[in-house]
Amino acid sequence: MAERRKNTPNYRSGTDYTMEFGKYRFRFSARDFRERCEHAAVQLGFVPFVPLSDAELTQLVELVAHGSITSDGPLGEHIDANRDVLMGFDDDLVHWLRKIVFRGAWVDQQIKDDLVEPIFEETTGFVYRCTITGDVIEDIEDAPDWSHIGYRMETK
Repeated sequence: MAERRKNTPNYRSGTDYTMEFGKYRFRFSARDFRERCEHAAVQLGFVPFVPLSDAELTQLVELVAHGSITSDGPLGEHIDANRDVLMGFDDDLVHWLRKIVFRGAWVDQQIKDDLVEPIFEETTGFVYRCTITGDVIEDIEDAPDWSHIGYRMETK
């Protein structure tokens, strides 16, 4: 069983969301997926580093899971108002959000399968090293910074 698991590139934390990326299948619990979506949006600079409201996070999850937002709310309005910059091309916001969500799940699965080891370095934080070759697993490079068109929450 352990050998089969090591050869399975899939990630599973639940069954609320199922998405495929290339040859990989990712199954997420609702909480895991929500947290990964929010983290990806913060990492890209699209949302500030503060928790989103439930309504905003629901819209973000809908965007990542389905590629569009059908419910009403400020995040959807922001995306609609800036659609020409955010959406509709090969590496648009949805592409990058999904890429970061999937990347995190892939790394987590590799750690679970003892194929990657997280190592904390004082100067750079966590790096991930392949347990077989010793090579460092590189971060996603060339991710755009969406802060110039990012979603700004109203402060009350």
